[in-house]
Amino acid sequence: MAKSQTTFNKKDREKKKQQKRKEKEARRQERREQEKDSSLDGMMAYVDEYGNITDTPPDPNAKKKEVKASSIDIGVPKQDKEDMDAERRGRVTFYNDSKGYGFINQDGNQERFFVHANNANRALQEGDKVKFMAEKGPKGLVAVKVEVLD
Repeated sequence: MAKSQTTFNKKDREKKKQQKRKEKEARRQERREQEKDSSLDGMMAYVDEYGNITDTPPDPNAKKKEVKASSIDIGVPKQDKEDMDAERRGRVTFYNDSKGYGFINQDGNQERFFVHANNANRALQEGDKVKFMAEKGPKGLVAVKVEVLD
């Protein structure tokens, strides 16, 4: 009697291959069932009036609020023209003489303004008390018409 040509290792490998095929087929079958269940409605997400994401569509019979378009403020609120025209007083906190610019802190509220040498009536130094006007510049308010107080 001759021995069988298949050894234990061959049988074991065949069993593993068979098991993998069954698992693969089961996963494939599972995906097919999920594809049937998933429709466009199942994938939709909705946003409620508070900004929360939900899976239920909004109620068309819900009360809607009327909003006037003129009551919506977009952008930065307008600044008062009078506030910019008012004469201010402050102290030079930083000044670079070689570059010709510095900063002025306004008395009272410590608001900071950029100042350039061209906007001053004479040379500025750190610690000088000044009076000035504020004007809108490219990056915020800028001190103009700066006068050094004695």
